[in-house]
Amino acid sequence: MSEAKRTYRMRDRAKSQEETRKKIVEAAMHLHEEVGPRATTISAIAERAGVQRLTVYRHFPDETAVFQACTSHWLSLNPPPDPGDWADIADARSRFKAAISAFYGYYSRTDRMWTAAYRDVDEVPALQQPMAEIAAFLKSVGDDLIAALDPKGSNPALAATVRHGLQFATWADLESQGLSEKEKAGLVMDWLTGTERN
Repeated sequence: MSEAKRTYRMRDRAKSQEETRKKIVEAAMHLHEEVGPRATTISAIAERAGVQRLTVYRHFPDETAVFQACTSHWLSLNPPPDPGDWADIADARSRFKAAISAFYGYYSRTDRMWTAAYRDVDEVPALQQPMAEIAAFLKSVGDDLIAALDPKGSNPALAATVRHGLQFATWADLESQGLSEKEKAGLVMDWLTGTERN
């Protein structure tokens, strides 16, 4: 076999393997959203991807590796709000409102996955590290907003309101009560105003 043919076959094989890997990751991603991480088995992923269980294990040594790849892929398709989008807003309250509006719009678009992830996180060890990273991100966003709203750090109620407002669970509770995205953000701003008056 010529060197050119060997190179072509190796390239073709690598492309096929990458396509198979992508099918597995997307199958896991859709199952996590539809039935939840807890109910997503390797067998179910293999069936959804149209491959054998052994093929899944050839690409991913364990469930944690599948979850890491799935999380990375899903976040690349659904990146969380970028704090840089509101960092230049001089007024701290307006900055907070922009952040809340961005997160609530994001939660609205990605509701199914976050609902499943938060529901199952305590029972799925492979999910705990990615969710801890999301929690750290939200904490960082909250810290920056709190520092702008309360530079002296003298208002713990304000800090608690900012952190509570940023949580998916807060959005989900307000969503269950039928509030629009604008109404949700407005209510959180009213909470903030209440803490500033105390």
